[in-house]
Amino acid sequence: MKITKHGHACLELLEGGKRIIVDPGFYTESMAAATDVLAVVITHKHDDHCFEQQLTAIQAANPDVCVYGTDEVRERLGVSMPNLPVTAVHHGDFYEAGGFTLEFFGDMHQEIHRSIPLIQNCGVMVNDKLYYPGDSYTQPDRSVELLACPASAPWLKIGDVMDFVAAVRPARSFATHNALLSDFGHELNNGRIALVTEQGGGTFEYLRVGDSTAV
Repeated sequence: MKITKHGHACLELLEGGKRIIVDPGFYTESMAAATDVLAVVITHKHDDHCFEQQLTAIQAANPDVCVYGTDEVRERLGVSMPNLPVTAVHHGDFYEAGGFTLEFFGDMHQEIHRSIPLIQNCGVMVNDKLYYPGDSYTQPDRSVELLACPASAPWLKIGDVMDFVAAVRPARSFATHNALLSDFGHELNNGRIALVTEQGGGTFEYLRVGDSTAV
């Protein structure tokens, strides 16, 4: 499976000529050119992960596309895009989409501040190899071959990220959810994620927007 990092938290997954797009939000460059897209996975309803302009463009190029997202994602898109099929996902759910398997972990977004209500969030394991937690530190119940690790957010501090990576102990990792970082910030936070990954016996890959890896 080929994984391409797009802007901020968006991932493009390619297997057998078919694609799944994860979290195409408003910090992501247009995904209108993506073809052969079977499904879009949206971990939660925030605009940097769930953005109707992106979804409209993806659906225009892929009329049979469907979405997997939380109940809140389904509610939002049911109003704004009623012709887009959305399957609500919850912790422990398992689905097959073409040559992909999708398994979901967790229920809630990490707290930003006690004054801000919590929302739903589901991390996703794809093909039992790639794990992406969305906006959470939810750990899957098994070993992780490749971790897409959030690196910058209002809900995140790098020490907590390091604890999360140490607990997951992935064989490989790369940083995502990082559009708000400066060049210095990328260097600093990537270095921290790399350090803990390597302490656990794994390797870190620095993926810039447009870069790809495989698993």
